[in-house]
Amino acid sequence: MTTININEAKTHLSRYAKRVKAGETITLCDRNKPFAEIRPLPKKATAPKRTLGQLKGKIQFNDSFWNADSQISNDFEASSLFPEVTDS
Repeated sequence: MTTININEAKTHLSRYAKRVKAGETITLCDRNKPFAEIRPLPKKATAPKRTLGQLKGKIQFNDSFWNADSQISNDFEASSLFPEVTDS
């Protein structure tokens, strides 16, 4: 672990950034008194890939599930989305 003062950090920031990227932890000091650490961020865990169709055959729906609700259908068809077409 490297210990540096603020002025040294400002002067050579890119040099110390490379060392942090390589995995090193650097302690910042103000007048030789440590007050902070610069360290690399932990690696992000990646979620495993999910395959499609994992529940195929495990879930069953009643036939009425696929039928549209009549009130919703009527409201939808009567809405301004489907205006009456008139021949001019």
